[in-house]
Amino acid sequence: MPTMRTGLVLAGGYATKIRRVVFAQLAEDIREKRIDSKTVAFHVAQLNKFLFTVLVDRLKIDKRDAVRLSIDYEVSYDKIVWKFDTLRVEVFRRVSDEEVSTVLSTLVPEAERIMAAPVEYAVEFAGETSDGDKIYALKVGEGEGGILELIPVDEEFLYIKIGVLLVPEPTKIEKVRVALEGRSYEEALKASINDLLNRGKPITPSEADSIISYVRSRLGEVRPEVRIEYE
Repeated sequence: MPTMRTGLVLAGGYATKIRRVVFAQLAEDIREKRIDSKTVAFHVAQLNKFLFTVLVDRLKIDKRDAVRLSIDYEVSYDKIVWKFDTLRVEVFRRVSDEEVSTVLSTLVPEAERIMAAPVEYAVEFAGETSDGDKIYALKVGEGEGGILELIPVDEEFLYIKIGVLLVPEPTKIEKVRVALEGRSYEEALKASINDLLNRGKPITPSEADSIISYVRSRLGEVRPEVRIEYE
């Protein structure tokens, strides 16, 4: 039975590390078609969703804290089964082993429900760029959830130009249409989050930070002055 071990990693990068480790461990299984790469990505994202609940929602760790995570799993009938009774979470900051144990004993019985539940994002309008694009900031609970830059098209749909979702793992969203169906932009984006996660591309935390910084910088751009000269 394989064991996923992250080694010591910054909390902000645990999701990316888990993805890399599991894909490396199952590379032969994927090549031999014992499991599909999309299925691996799905189950890894589910695990990362659960760990986000443990680490961020309950333990309130900072992305600059260090963690070390491990869990046994098996590939069974073209899916990954996580062995939560083997889950080990080590947090390298002022969190006692007793606090970690208390959180795990409370949440592990709820692991299947937490992994199956959609990620609850809050969507807030952040402003408009000089060329008319709209920027929306995202939050998950009290933490940052990402950012989206979109182009309003018509009353039927909007077009996401570029953006990042951070939970359950950093995911780049680019060139995606979202149907409005009579909803506001905020309502349509919130309802589409989990579909966007499935259609996005996993990226590293540093890549996510770069995209977020770029999109935020677009709010500070100055609209070019138009001068009309008369003869």
